[in-house]
This record gives sequence, structure tokens and C-alpha cells, in this order.
Amino acid sequence: MAGIHITDVERAINWWRERKPSPDGITACAEVRALAEVYALMVYYREHECDDASMPKKALDAWLAWYATTPDAPCIAICSTAQGDPVCKGCGRTEDEVQHWPLLTPVEKRIVWRRITMQATAWRFNRYAERARMATGVDHPDAAAFADPVPKSSAKGKG
Repeated sequence: MAGIHITDVERAINWWRERKPSPDGITACAEVRALAEVYALMVYYREHECDDASMPKKALDAWLAWYATTPDAPCIAICSTAQGDPVCKGCGRTEDEVQHWPLLTPVEKRIVWRRITMQATAWRFNRYAERARMATGVDHPDAAAFADPVPKSSAKGKG
């Protein structure tokens, strides 16, 4: 049984809320209502996952529409399974998951995404995130320089 995690239901609800905001601050669009019903039942029964096969069609369609906006594969083009590793150091997927990725359902892919995100051991989560935190910006121009069309020296005399 493939299960949609409650955090993915939350993400889909919030995505739809941004996409189709309430016109009056009270009513929600049909997609949010469908997903909210599933979410409420998950909370009530203290379930972390819901079975996609038993999910109401409107809720599943709304979830799939959100899913279509997410990145498909976690690959960062550094595949160590090709070198014989059972788990890819780049993305965190197993060799079997890498090979069969095109055959996995959206729910199965999200299960893999959740696992590798929670583990956060793959380079996609640590090595590159660490480099981004350590960046000084010396190798990149200051973004503010592009935002101000008037040179700072000529801006002083105006006013």
C-alpha cells in the first residue's frame, strides 16, 4: 500500500490556497475542501499516511495537480550507484529506486522523496547546502547593485 504522507496533503492544501484564494476569507475552493476532508480524517484518526487507492477522486486529483508542480527526480547528476554503491551518494536513492524511477507512481516517488529528505545524508542535502551557507558572495556581484539603476554617486545630489 502506497501512502500519501500528511505533510504532502498539507503542502497540497497550501498550494491550492495560494492558487485559488478565498474570495471572502471564509469559503475555500473545491480542491482545498476535498483535501481538507482527507486531512481532517487523518488528524482525527491520528494517521500519518492515507491510502491513495481509497482517497476520494476529487482529493486525489487535487493532490496530483500539486504533485505535478514538484520536482520529479532528486537526481543531482552525481550517481554513485553506477559505480557500484547500493545507495547513491548524490541523491540518496537505492540502486533499485534509481533504475525503476520512471515506473514508480507519484505516491511511490513522494515516499522516496520523504525518506531521503528525512535522512538528509545525500550530497543533495548536506554537501551542496553547506557550500551555499559558506558562500561569501565574492565570486558573485552584489544583487543590490543590479536593483538600483541610479549610481550611488549621482543619487546623493538629488533630493
